[in-house]
Amino acid sequence: MNKPTQRRLAAIVSVDVVGYSRLMGLDEVGTLASLRAHRAELIDAKIAEHGGRIVKTMGDGLLLEFPSVVDATTCAIEVQERMAARNIDVADTKRIVFRIGINLGDIIIEGEDILGDGVNIAARIEALAEPGGVAISGRVHDDVRDRLAVDFIDAGEQSLKNISRPTRVWQWSADKSHVMALTPENSKPLAPGKASIAVIPFQNMSGDPTQEYLADGMAEDIITALSKATNLSVIARNSAFSYKGRSVDARTIGRELNVRYVLEGSIRSSGSRLRVSTQLIDTHSGDHIWSNAMTVWWMISSTCRTKSRGRS
Repeated sequence: MNKPTQRRLAAIVSVDVVGYSRLMGLDEVGTLASLRAHRAELIDAKIAEHGGRIVKTMGDGLLLEFPSVVDATTCAIEVQERMAARNIDVADTKRIVFRIGINLGDIIIEGEDILGDGVNIAARIEALAEPGGVAISGRVHDDVRDRLAVDFIDAGEQSLKNISRPTRVWQWSADKSHVMALTPENSKPLAPGKASIAVIPFQNMSGDPTQEYLADGMAEDIITALSKATNLSVIARNSAFSYKGRSVDARTIGRELNVRYVLEGSIRSSGSRLRVSTQLIDTHSGDHIWSNAMTVWWMISSTCRTKSRGRS
């Protein structure tokens, strides 16, 4: 006599390593060692802490089950936040970065494995998540939105492969939780008829960490000035500054922030002189379409230093 099919409602979490094949191609031993370290020092403990279990591991990811969507989402966000911190001093080519997708659904139990549409939807949603981010289904969002102090961005209804009905997806990112990860299907201009631009933080090339304030202030002032132009959509400071300290291609920034142009720059100070360089980049082609450099005399700073020496 066949056993009846066992089912239960569960929060299903799909985890995947971004660019796993590329990482393995560059350094198999180092990549596997990094993955083991992240699991041993962070991931497995977080899963257990929030009451989840590892259903199975694939070469580049994990399938997890939680009895609570709140616990599942909390775990995913905490892991991504910790991973962002662990990656700060790691070269871009060696970073282990995860995408995470979460769904709430009915699952079929087969031994230790779980099957069903609920699992498939979690995997499809995970593919839509930003690198370092978390994507959740509408069912999950309905349960967590009043229980977690976390902002998710509505990415709209998505047609998922081999899933009959569209699924509403919500996005969260450790670097820019208020910015939606746009896909070719849902990408659209920020404002019809307007050019769009992001001013990313200027680089401090002087070697003096005290000049970071000046570099940031310069970019902020440009954002403020450009925002007054009625024919221009300017990305807010918080979104643009999520790229501070990161080496990101302008075309990637264009896709992530949905802008046509990126303005980047640098400052270099020497005594009372300050050299400012700026470049305007077309994010579609990656071409520099305008650049400028100028040297100014930093009279305020020089005066301050003179007065400081006089007091001492």
